[in-house]
Amino acid sequence: MRIALSQISSTTDPAENLDLVRDGVRRAAADGARVVLFPEATQCRFGVSLKPIAEPLDGPWATAVRAIAVEHGVVVVAGMFTPTADGRVTNTLLVTGADVHLGYDKIHLFDAFGFQESSTVAPGAKPVTIEVDGLTLGIATCYDIRFPELFRALADQGASAVLLGASWGAGPGKVEQWELLVRARALDCTSWVLACGQADPGVDLGSAPTGVGHSTVADPLGNVVGSLGAQPDLLVVEIDAEAVESARRTLPVLANRRL
Repeated sequence: MRIALSQISSTTDPAENLDLVRDGVRRAAADGARVVLFPEATQCRFGVSLKPIAEPLDGPWATAVRAIAVEHGVVVVAGMFTPTADGRVTNTLLVTGADVHLGYDKIHLFDAFGFQESSTVAPGAKPVTIEVDGLTLGIATCYDIRFPELFRALADQGASAVLLGASWGAGPGKVEQWELLVRARALDCTSWVLACGQADPGVDLGSAPTGVGHSTVADPLGNVVGSLGAQPDLLVVEIDAEAVESARRTLPVLANRRL
């Protein structure tokens, strides 16, 4: 299966960001991608009030993304925000195409490095997997990558690959941590990990995590098979289930667990 990582830099205008999705999907589909992964916060970047932006999964923004996916015969995974009853929002990865339209609500909220995501965002509670052309894919978001138990749970649910959208916070050593964590999580669950981040916006937008780029794909043995720099770009990779089966025979960490 060919999967594209569309590394973009979202604005605060969901309509402008929808154009970025449209362009990214068009380019990815032309390169043979079956799934197109966009970053967390594709609908609207962090650093502004998210409550006025939030829409349900059957709202106009998600519906438009679905139409784009259907037009090009792909599955699109893209970050958005959905409303909650308590006045906060959920940080949701929309997963949409002809046969699927659902959301994964980010479980682990980024209350770290001076940022308090939980003040405006409610946590999700349920890991999510989908099946595309017979391949099971897990879904994760940004700070989730620091929690290996989620990736093992997704593997236990049959995931051969985990698609992760992120808007990684900048700072000393943060790019190095990002690359290390992508590779480590692949090894933890002996699955492909495809991590698409927001590009570096190139300007100081305050303390909000608005992206550093460096989208990365690691194979089930933790080898980097593709990566991008800091700027907006597109990466298309080929993944296969046989690599997962081979890795799990060679390195049976899931089978050897005692806890």
